[in-house]
Amino acid sequence: MSTKVNVKRFLALYLPWGLATLLQSDPVLSYFIAWAGSFFIFFITLSGWIVPLPTDLSLGGQLMRPIFLVHIIFAGYTCCTSIFYFFDLLGYQQFSRINDYYLPNAENLRITSECQRYYCLGHAALASGILCFMKYPVKHKYILRSEDISNLLFYFAIIALPVSVLFLKIPGLAQFANQFSSLSFIAGTLALAFAIPKRKVINTIICLILFFSNFYSALTSGFKEPIILSVLILGVFLYPNYKKIVLATFIPALLALFILLPTFANVIRANSWTGDTSADEATQLALDAAIKGDEQTNDTNWSFFAYRLSEMDMFTKFVATTPSKNDYYHEVLLKQSLWAVIPRLFWSGKPNTEDLVMQRVYDAEVVSPYAKVSAKPAFIVDAYLSFGGAGVWLFMFIYGAAAQLISLKAEQLFGGYLLGTALIFTGLFQSFWRGLSLEFFINTIFWSYVSMLIIHRIFISKKILEAD
Repeated sequence: MSTKVNVKRFLALYLPWGLATLLQSDPVLSYFIAWAGSFFIFFITLSGWIVPLPTDLSLGGQLMRPIFLVHIIFAGYTCCTSIFYFFDLLGYQQFSRINDYYLPNAENLRITSECQRYYCLGHAALASGILCFMKYPVKHKYILRSEDISNLLFYFAIIALPVSVLFLKIPGLAQFANQFSSLSFIAGTLALAFAIPKRKVINTIICLILFFSNFYSALTSGFKEPIILSVLILGVFLYPNYKKIVLATFIPALLALFILLPTFANVIRANSWTGDTSADEATQLALDAAIKGDEQTNDTNWSFFAYRLSEMDMFTKFVATTPSKNDYYHEVLLKQSLWAVIPRLFWSGKPNTEDLVMQRVYDAEVVSPYAKVSAKPAFIVDAYLSFGGAGVWLFMFIYGAAAQLISLKAEQLFGGYLLGTALIFTGLFQSFWRGLSLEFFINTIFWSYVSMLIIHRIFISKKILEAD
């Protein structure tokens, strides 16, 4: 499939943003048009109306490609979750009005509406970047020699895990440890999805142990995202072979997790993070609190959905102070991102990346310098801080293009979708799913690309791959 750019259809991506901008004098209406606009963008892109979807694989067999997983997770999280925050501004809790006399703050509504328009613009740019470079089928430069892909994935998962532990023990190589830990999990989950229909008992048991070990670590960490992603990835990999079962079980499971996890994570943090309670005890307490539920649980859930699920509250604080109090950063953040890529081994005086990122948080008065919290801006926020609305469009277009081009490169180097996108791209480039602060994002993507090339050379040397 060769992509032909239909300019008129690409312009349709920007209709919601344009209409919301025209109606910005009514911030409530403008917000809802921009918010609903993301669902419109999902529909016209995922239906294949703008650019036909790839036909080299079935729909279920290509869900890890950027147009699906990166697009849906990034835009879904960034652009669609602010609805709870906006209803909270309007005086609602649990979607019920607090009282008939509540008067929303007009300035807060205006800024939130403006931020949602940037989200909508960023979503359109992200989709544009992906679609412009979505050229399939990929011409493979290498072919896979292994006859049993399930065994290859199984052994890759087993080997990558101790390699990640080894990197963790070497100073300065922690990010490579994270990469190989992620690769081990993805490979193990893929191997599990292959082993079950082939009834490979030993492989299935070991892969299940790996999966539930990872899931338990996520469960006791106090963080919600790893738990949700563990279930989501397993569902995506099982979907091609077990469509009805996955749709019937994993979708309700994910919805239940979104409802129960806010309370569960709060109880874990309150008990386990203090060191007064063991991880197992804290987990049991958290399960009891999440399942039983009460009025306090409902308040916790609403607070999570309104102020923690979405990053809108933080974004509004940046927009409120930039450029009115603080000028745009222009190329400064890009320079700092290039600094971050350089290993400290070669630059002993390299500035601390965390300090560089947090400085703009303090400058915007998002949090106090004395507060013991980390409130790093998201990628789209850094795009705004750099060049305003133009920066949002430019950075997000490059973001989408980079995800698509790297996925294509991975498929070229690793003989197709399965090893290229499903394993290597998904395992090494999960930063595309959520986006990080610009310095952390560029550093992570650069060194993940280096890791991809190294793994490719290892596969060549072991004759797992050969030139086509």
